[in-house]
Amino acid sequence: MTSFLTNDGYLALVIFCFIQACCIPISSEITFGFAGVLAYEHHLTLALVIIIGTIAEFAGSTTAYGIGRLGGRPAIEKYRRYLLLTRKDVDRLERFFDGRGTWSVAVARVIPLLRAFTGLVSGLVEVPAASFAIFNAIGTVAWATALSLLGYAAGSDWSKVAKSWSYASDAMAVAVVILLAALVVHKWQQVRKERQAEAAAAIPVAEDTPAASGRHRAPTDRQRG
Repeated sequence: MTSFLTNDGYLALVIFCFIQACCIPISSEITFGFAGVLAYEHHLTLALVIIIGTIAEFAGSTTAYGIGRLGGRPAIEKYRRYLLLTRKDVDRLERFFDGRGTWSVAVARVIPLLRAFTGLVSGLVEVPAASFAIFNAIGTVAWATALSLLGYAAGSDWSKVAKSWSYASDAMAVAVVILLAALVVHKWQQVRKERQAEAAAAIPVAEDTPAASGRHRAPTDRQRG
């Protein structure tokens, strides 16, 4: 990544920023941080790094949003069990993003790993396009500016900062994996219980049909006569 940024500059920045905002979670920390270092070394311009990086990230997350929006609720209903989502989870997500919850788009866009999937999820739960655009822009600008400035401030000490950040990221990744594993087990149990409840609820309906009732009802005295 660093060699590509060094050799191709803004082109590499556009490519990395677009794909990392479009459900491909490569390290945006390295992308913007090292681009800031290149700006410190006068290979790039800091203002252009922030502007171009922000536009590319915004385009990537908006593309993911469009893909999710095309799928919409039918796609969630079709694949939600594979995603370990119950109907209550889907309803809760939609209520959360409806109105006040749209601010969470900006928050999600500054959380490592999660930020790569924010656009897709926002589209799937049908966050209003205008709200998504506003909060997506806020989060993206904040992230691009903060990391670019950090890289610029680190300057020649980037290798030390990158190493420390790597250790912190590794520790965070381990914690996230543990939490995700616990969440997966919990959600799998919830989805399993929901499917069992749906199967149990379907049985009485089948028994109460006219055909079924006719087969099992004993003839009355009047019918015998």
